[in-house]
Amino acid sequence: MDFAEYLEKTARNNDSIVCFGIDPVIERIPLKLKGTGRRITKFYSEMLSAIADDIAAVKPNYAYFAQYGFDGLKALEKIIAVAKKEKLPVILDAKRGDIGKSSEAYSKEVFGFWKADAVTVSPYMGTDSVLPFITQSKGVYVLVRTSNPGSRDLQQLPMKSGKELFMETAGKVLEWGTGAVVGATNISELGRIARFFAAANRKTPLLIPGVGSQGGNASEVAEMLKAANRSIAMHRINSSSGISYAYEKYGGNYVAAAEKAVKELNSEIGL
Repeated sequence: MDFAEYLEKTARNNDSIVCFGIDPVIERIPLKLKGTGRRITKFYSEMLSAIADDIAAVKPNYAYFAQYGFDGLKALEKIIAVAKKEKLPVILDAKRGDIGKSSEAYSKEVFGFWKADAVTVSPYMGTDSVLPFITQSKGVYVLVRTSNPGSRDLQQLPMKSGKELFMETAGKVLEWGTGAVVGATNISELGRIARFFAAANRKTPLLIPGVGSQGGNASEVAEMLKAANRSIAMHRINSSSGISYAYEKYGGNYVAAAEKAVKELNSEIGL
């Protein structure tokens, strides 16, 4: 089973295409435990176990864990183990991409050490920086059109072909046979990219951040995906703080609040 098939199977089993983005901010974790790593691990492990049947992937952001040093990285290892136990695809949001030999080393770290099922990769350094991550049965998501405001600085630049850089990158994604990161904050461009991949009749999984606090609308995203291709089971709509810190919105227990947030998101998507 390749990665796209794994995504589709998980979506069918859990009736969801929600990806839970795990971006720990210690100041927002309402636990009194000693030790940063213990607080992160308990908070996310409890939450993940409770919502596992209603989501279809997890996306831990490497930088958010690494900022807390070895305590944070040990917490990452434990949380990945919980996700694996729950049979959820693990997408390590590391945004790697370097010269060939360095990318080979990063690939070994991501898939060998962390045991991730997929990784996010920056395409800026070209083909030789991406190819080491394209491993059999593992997933790669290339940054195509990201959700941050500054993405327009480079990604919207016009090329000699008349296309913007992000569409040229989408063409490379087809060439490489990877997935793509496309933000929910640029809904019309998300539609263009989704239609482009659908027209090529290739399975190209999309990882779509930017829903919730960044301004993206899950219902609009789902409608756009369905318009491009009837089957959207291989795609993932990510929510991070909207799930992790749902207790700040709803009050009460953080696990119960996360469960409520996930159910609402699944309802908006309407798989």
